[in-house]
Amino acid sequence: MANLKEIKRKIGSVKNTAKTTNAMKLVSSAKLRRTEELARRSRVYAAKLTELLNEIAQKMQKANVDGLDNVYFKEVANPKTVDIVFITADKGLCGGFNAQTIKRVNQMIADFKAQNIKVRLRAVGRKGIDYFKFNNVELNDEIVGLSAAPDYAQAAEFITEVANAYVNGETDKIILVHNGYVNMISQEIREDQVLPVDPSKLELSEKSTSELEVEPDDDDTLLDALVKRYVEYTMYYSLIDSLAAEHSARMQAMDAATKNAKEMVKTLTVKYNKARQEAITTELIEIISGMESMK
Repeated sequence: MANLKEIKRKIGSVKNTAKTTNAMKLVSSAKLRRTEELARRSRVYAAKLTELLNEIAQKMQKANVDGLDNVYFKEVANPKTVDIVFITADKGLCGGFNAQTIKRVNQMIADFKAQNIKVRLRAVGRKGIDYFKFNNVELNDEIVGLSAAPDYAQAAEFITEVANAYVNGETDKIILVHNGYVNMISQEIREDQVLPVDPSKLELSEKSTSELEVEPDDDDTLLDALVKRYVEYTMYYSLIDSLAAEHSARMQAMDAATKNAKEMVKTLTVKYNKARQEAITTELIEIISGMESMK
């Protein structure tokens, strides 16, 4: 009977776990819908911002024979230092969501070191911070709480410090890495070269059909302001994209955990019934044997 009690206790424990994981799945699903809507609105703004940046860059390219002469667009042929900004979640229970980002960052570190390029890490999210600290990897900057609740002001402050290091010549390139949202069942690692601005992302051409009129003296000032806003919003949108992917990954992980728990309950129930049947059979045999011995 002790064995029966133990199995029954396990069944109750697994059922409670299934209830918890199913509740977490429903919560993640609701959060995902809200984050998806926020991401959709953010994409519209980002597209307009990129379009405006493109127009100003086109005008400056047309006005300068040597092309864009702006610090934010100057690609260093042989970079010596690269800043990697990466985003992970503050919480776990989301499958391989954080592990994929960390794996990609480790690959990038190895690749850059093979080229004798110094890598400086700037981390957003507790999981990534904990991993690299545990492995004694130095972090130049870290912030907790921003990946769980993206805030534009905080995101702008964080990335502006990194951008200032680029402008001051402390680093030659800034790369942003995060696990992005594709749909409810998949995520993908995304890398964005934040600075210098990659001209291939802009549709720079000799001809410009834009009706935007800007005084020549204002070009640099306006372009600098736009690039700063572009960098800030790239950081902010990446946080939203990462959060949507996190909710998606957690929803899948909890769904899989709930299904596994239900399967385990079925297995334990069969085991319980077999043990109960064996106990009943044993008792019957003992009763029959006792009656036979009394004859």
